[in-house]
Amino acid sequence: MRPFFGLLAAAAGLASAAELQHITDFGPNPTNVSFYLYVPDAVRPNAPLLVYPHWCWGSAQNAFDWKPYRPLADELGFIVIYPSSPNDADHCWDVSSPQTLSHDAGGDSLGIVSMVRWTLAHHDVDADRVFVTGISSGGMMTNVLIGAYPDVFAAGSAFAGVPFGCYAADGFAVWSDDCAKGKIQHTGDEWAALVHAAYPAYDGVRPKMQVLHGAADDIINATNYHEAVKLWTTVLRTGSEPREVDEDTPQAGWTKSVYGRRGFFEALLADGVDHNIPDQAQEVVRFFELDCVGDDCFSRKDLVVPGNCVKKQNKL
Repeated sequence: MRPFFGLLAAAAGLASAAELQHITDFGPNPTNVSFYLYVPDAVRPNAPLLVYPHWCWGSAQNAFDWKPYRPLADELGFIVIYPSSPNDADHCWDVSSPQTLSHDAGGDSLGIVSMVRWTLAHHDVDADRVFVTGISSGGMMTNVLIGAYPDVFAAGSAFAGVPFGCYAADGFAVWSDDCAKGKIQHTGDEWAALVHAAYPAYDGVRPKMQVLHGAADDIINATNYHEAVKLWTTVLRTGSEPREVDEDTPQAGWTKSVYGRRGFFEALLADGVDHNIPDQAQEVVRFFELDCVGDDCFSRKDLVVPGNCVKKQNKL
């Protein structure tokens, strides 16, 4: 991996005039999710693409203004999609409906994936380096997108989210108190069955995944962290025991567990941290290799079909 920090920022004179663009007419969007795109002035050729769904009560503009991915995009030269929820009640994402939990079936997830497909068609973006990260409701949507659209994303990083399907209900953007409080628990096989049911015909590679949670989260109980570990270790077939556990990583009070020979699943738990979990953007950059340029950067080409030792690429 070759680091890319600082090169584009220096070329751009450490200043950016680029702003958030509102894109319309970008493809199937049944729930009317709004599409905002950030293309830095010094975007790199064949750039990575990052999707950042916001939290409840948030917006694309909030995420753009308050989170670290705009300056990181300026520095590292990647493009960022900032979707904005159509839910006027609380601006949470639809992570509950049968449509959003199914591949190309509708819901907010399809609107967001349409943004990805539009961006790939209209910008010089590497289709094998599409990533998604978010916090709270955005973390929940990250789990949904990685589960329902394994053919689109290379990796996901979910902060303070819940497992795929935990909020499942007969309605759009339904709040699940039972899930939030950690009352919905399954075996790894039961969770994995929900993911596989989202796209039954799919037998390709699966994106790598990272989950981060505060052990003292009083909004989304940390039980959801442990349930997500069961889900993704089963889907990715990494084995249920970590191959590496690093205490006080990336900072004091955090524990990072790495699963599988290739480290394609990571779980980070923060002792004493509530729902206001720090961004830890440096962990996202590291896991996605957003600071890398060249042919040896992580991409979908490095992924494998779970249980297979042979590489297999599955493009959009």
